[in-house]
Amino acid sequence: MNVLVVNAGSSSCKYQLIDMAGSCGRVLCQGLAERIGLGRGRLTHRLYPDSPRSETIVREQAFPTHREALELIVSLLTDPAKGVIAGRDELYAIGHRAVHGGEAITRPVIVDDRVKQVIEDCTPLGPLHNPPNLAGIQVCEDLFPGIPNVAVFDTEFGTGMPEESYMYALPYEYYERLGVRRYGFHGTSHKYIAKSVAKYLDKPLRDLNAITMHLGNGSSVSCVKNGRCLDTSMGLSPLEGLVMGTRCGSIDPAIVPFIMQQDKLSPAEMDALMNKTSGFGGVCDFTDMRDVHAARAKGDSKADLAFRLFVHSIKKTLGSFFFELGGKVDAITFTAGIGENDSITRQAVVKGLEAIGLKLDERENSLRRPGPRTISAPDSRFPILVIPTNEELQIAESAVDVVSAQQMLGIGTRQLLNLR
Repeated sequence: MNVLVVNAGSSSCKYQLIDMAGSCGRVLCQGLAERIGLGRGRLTHRLYPDSPRSETIVREQAFPTHREALELIVSLLTDPAKGVIAGRDELYAIGHRAVHGGEAITRPVIVDDRVKQVIEDCTPLGPLHNPPNLAGIQVCEDLFPGIPNVAVFDTEFGTGMPEESYMYALPYEYYERLGVRRYGFHGTSHKYIAKSVAKYLDKPLRDLNAITMHLGNGSSVSCVKNGRCLDTSMGLSPLEGLVMGTRCGSIDPAIVPFIMQQDKLSPAEMDALMNKTSGFGGVCDFTDMRDVHAARAKGDSKADLAFRLFVHSIKKTLGSFFFELGGKVDAITFTAGIGENDSITRQAVVKGLEAIGLKLDERENSLRRPGPRTISAPDSRFPILVIPTNEELQIAESAVDVVSAQQMLGIGTRQLLNLR
């Protein structure tokens, strides 16, 4: 049961082919096509990445559009010598990361004309991501005729929040007319982590209360109550919430017109300033936390400030979500690039929380281990966990669930018609 997972960006296309026959999913190959539409491109294709048989193939050629990139990907998947499948008909489904479905689509769906129209209609809410997401879907429909395409939306997990969590105190017409509300992002990751935490704690997902922290170049926190998203740090766009690599996170809204007036910036220029030249990079010129730590070690005061701003934003959000859950928390979880690998950040986030019973096992936190693990001390009020995220596996699982459900429904309908 092979599922091709496609994440089509504005100038790139990430992919994985996952064999879902096993209980955990086995990655047969993965890759990245870069510089689509930007002259000479590069595709890096890894065979069996988690196996001793791993091999990397690199191809360089022009990718004027996503079609040329995906055509090369298909040729590598089915190559007689190096391919991992014999033909396109060995695919069970294609799962697509889609960023924004607004309120029209709140769960994974098989792509049809209506779904494509919704993705297009939501472009004003996801201008950077929805157009390439849609392009990837359309190309896959052409290249894999008859194979179901499933769209899995990044906003899915957050759209189940209660009104008091997702509404802004703006004139109500902006919600009705323009869809202005908090949607939340990194939803596929937060959903995967919530399920993984429940499994790790041997607890039904419907009973899980947890705070999941997806910390990377883009960062967000989700508050999970009874297995569902109660609140999340990102809002109408991924800009709201925590300080990030290049994003400013939450700021006083009055700053926006003030800077625009003072520096005569257009809306597009102001948007770029907040999304691309702020965050760590805006404060200290480093956008990667590893570089921030290296600069801090050399006494760079701005790098230290950037780190403290990041940690402070996490703690503020963590504290608010703790109270939203009434203090009834089964676990807090670190995931993604910084969350999984940066013991310094984890230590700084937990530091000072001993007063509410949170205690870190310093030795366990300092170690690098694969897989889910507990980094809290035995007498911590509740577990502090590190759980690797796997958005591609979550997309593949969602694709299998949706296609299987449709097939079961189809069989049931035919049987019912025969009985009649």
